[in-house]
Formats: sequence, C-alpha cells, structure tokens
Amino acid sequence: MGFRIDRRRVVQVVATLLVTAAVAATVYRVLAPAEVSTVAHAAYPAAAQPPVGVIGRLPVAPLIVDGRLRVYAGHRQVYADAPVDGRYRTTPFWSYRRWPAELVGVVASGTTVVSRWSDGRLVALDARDGRVAWRADGPVPQHRSSVRRTGSATVWDPVGLYLTRTPDGRDVLVATGDGEERGVDLTAGRELWRSEFGTPCRSDVGTTPTGQLVSVDGCAGEAAVEFRDAATGEVTSRWRPPGVTGELVVTPVGCRTATSGCSALRTAGPGDAAGRAWLVGAGAPVAAPALDGLDTQLAGEQVVGTVDGVLVGRSARTGTELWRRPDLGPGRVIAVQPGRVHVLTDARELITLDPATGAERSRFTLTVGQDSIGYVPGGVYAADGYVVVERLRQPVDPDADDQAHFLTSEPLVLAAT
Repeated sequence: MGFRIDRRRVVQVVATLLVTAAVAATVYRVLAPAEVSTVAHAAYPAAAQPPVGVIGRLPVAPLIVDGRLRVYAGHRQVYADAPVDGRYRTTPFWSYRRWPAELVGVVASGTTVVSRWSDGRLVALDARDGRVAWRADGPVPQHRSSVRRTGSATVWDPVGLYLTRTPDGRDVLVATGDGEERGVDLTAGRELWRSEFGTPCRSDVGTTPTGQLVSVDGCAGEAAVEFRDAATGEVTSRWRPPGVTGELVVTPVGCRTATSGCSALRTAGPGDAAGRAWLVGAGAPVAAPALDGLDTQLAGEQVVGTVDGVLVGRSARTGTELWRRPDLGPGRVIAVQPGRVHVLTDARELITLDPATGAERSRFTLTVGQDSIGYVPGGVYAADGYVVVERLRQPVDPDADDQAHFLTSEPLVLAAT
C-alpha cells in the first residue's frame, strides 16, 4: 500500500521554505557585522586662510584635522566635510561606517584619524581620502555616560584614547579599557605592547609630550603617579607628591588635545580642591606654584590666569609676571592652543591674546546672525587657529533633554582667530 502525495501541500511547504530562506538572507545582510567605507572623490582641500571672526554654526562638534577638514562623530559613523571654514556642515567628503558596533572615540594626528568602537576595534583612516589605513584590536572601552547630540565628548574628550610622540619621533596611540591597556604604532597599526591591571585600583590620566602614559596606581598600596613608556609599556618611574596623604586625584593640564600631550599635572588629596601643579617631562615632576589655582591655564611656557580680577601672564617655571591686562573686563580663559590664549568675556566677546606678551591678536563678539549672546559656554575646542564653542541655555540644567539644554538646533559656533 503506498502513500498518496498531496501536490498542493508539497508546493506550500516548498514555498514556505523559500520565503524563510529569503527572510533569513535579508536579516543576515541587515544585521551581520559589516563596514561601509565611502572614500573621497574630490581632491584633498588646501589649508584655508579665513578672515578673523565668526565663520558659522554647526549642529555637531567638529575635530579640525590637518587644518583642512572637519571630522564628525555619528552613532555608528565617522565622517568628514570640507572646506574647514565652511559656514555650514556640508555633504561628507568621506565617511566610514561600522555595524553593529558604536563609535565611542575619535583622535587625529597629522593626516591620520583613528576611530574607536564599542567592540574595542581601532580603525585608522587617511584623512586625505578616507581610505582605511589599518585595523587593530584594542581593549573593550569602559562604559561612559550617554553622549548628547552634538557628539562633542566623542571627538573632543574620548575616554581611554591617547596620543603621544616618543623622544625618537615615533607616534604612539594608547588605548585603555576595562582592566587592560595597549600601545599601538600610529603609522602602521602594529601592537607594541599590552598590559593588564586591576580595577578600580588603577586609572589612566593622560600622556605627556615626551612619550609617557601617566596613571594613578594604588594596586600595590598607597596610590602613586606612575609613568609608563608609551612605546614599550614599561614603567619608568613612580612618584607621590609630597604632603599628600590618603586618596590621590590627578588632573592633566596644558594638553595639546583633550588629555594627550599634557605638559603639567595638578595633584590633590582629600579636602584639597585646588591642589598643587607640577610640570612634567623627561625628568622628575617640577613644582609650578603659578599654576596651582584652578582658574589658571598653561599655554606653552606661560601660565595665564586671573589675579584679583585681572588677567595675568606669568612664567610657568619661575612665577615671574610677564604681563597683565586690566582692560579686558570680567571674563575667563576658555581655551589655549600654541601661540594663542582665548578669553570669553561676560559680554560674549572672544579675545585672543599672545600668551608670551599678552598682546591682542583678535577680538569680536562670539555670536551668529540674530542669535542671542545670552548663553553659557559648554564644551570648547581650539586647534589650528580655530575655536568652537557649545552654547547652552541659561540656566544650565544638566538633566534637561537636548532641546532644552542647547541654545539652538545648531548650538556650536565656529570662529577663526
């Protein structure tokens, strides 16, 4: 006795299997790990020479790269536009996207842009055309608080991502994560070293201009500042500031970008809000009393800060007064970069001074069009003669949503100084 075959049932089964296979293929294509690189089709732009003053406003925070491009961070994308002095954000010059990882940090040196992703992957792009220069595995980043829509924390202050240059001229990227850190050759992407450490007894602070990674290490007893060779990963010295007992807090000062290439440290113990400042370099840290106050900044070899309501420039090493500017009125230093100190007055004038002499380089009102000057400066970034300022609503509510937190839908004002 045989079995009767129901042709209609067979057709239905086959059709169901085909549909299931098609859906599975579609889901795989959509959800499978992937990267999309869209390289530049135009020539690499020349360095701009914009007139002094406000250039325009932007909805997201830029990283100025090589004085020619603006690089931005998206949720799962890093991209650039040009020209660097464009009034508005434009169509991407190049872009790079990964899925399903999220972008957590971006740093740049010369024409190399390094992106860091939530799965620990490090991807370097050539800023001149957006092509992938190298890929490397790094430690999984530590969790950080949510990033607001401007993305300023991702490009201006990336957690656990540092750059430095060794005395022999080698550029090194250091990536730190949950219990691990790695050194990577910036040019080739080759891993130079890796180290595991206990948490939370150790925390990284930043890098020095002389090729050292600075950390606070308390895993073996009383916390001390630890200096590690960024090219080899070897600890070269441990140092504890005199007079500090118990907990040790260390803050980098005078950094080239974010917490990279920092020429000084502020150290503080319990109940010591201001702490003491120290110049760091090839030898042991050197006390810099002129830099002790929290309202002072380090610009090269000069300390700039307010003394009795007057902006004063002093020698970082000797404390000798070099200049003073009682004519500026109420305000504060919001950023420094080589050869420039940027002061924002209460009237929202941006005044740029020479840190060595106090001479005025430029002055203008930091606003755009009909936008109000009644804002509070948030994040600030300065590079290659440009300044970018996040504008926040008054009064500042850190718990407010983005619409109530920022002054406008394009809250960043870009200026050339």
